[in-house]
Amino acid sequence: MHFIQKRLRLPAVGRGFHLITDLLVAELPELEQIQVGMAQFFIQHTSASLSINENADPTVRHDFEQFFNRLAPENAPYFRHTLEGPDDMPAHLKASLLGHAVQVPIARGELALGTWQGIYLGEHRNHGGRRWVLATLMGQ
Repeated sequence: MHFIQKRLRLPAVGRGFHLITDLLVAELPELEQIQVGMAQFFIQHTSASLSINENADPTVRHDFEQFFNRLAPENAPYFRHTLEGPDDMPAHLKASLLGHAVQVPIARGELALGTWQGIYLGEHRNHGGRRWVLATLMGQ
């Protein structure tokens, strides 16, 4: 079993859901060495998330943003954690709901995502800045 771990820096993006599959793969040429294995991607932040979903139609990402904004609205009167701005507590809730990690099988040196699947960065802050993802590749 072979293990590779890299800390990857993502560019700053605006609030919303962003496909980052190609960015991750571009930073991991080591993928080609693994014929059978697993990749784990873990975001090292509490106000952003990772998930896997539709990679073709951008309206899906728009609809995700609309749904989660209604589910965890800004300026809700019951939030107490507000010192970092009205988007902070909703960002933490969205990140907890969506998750901080995804696992993807590796097959023949590539991520074995389905035809219409991609890895999303959920940026839940208005100005989240650059984010760190810890990538762990395991396999042979």
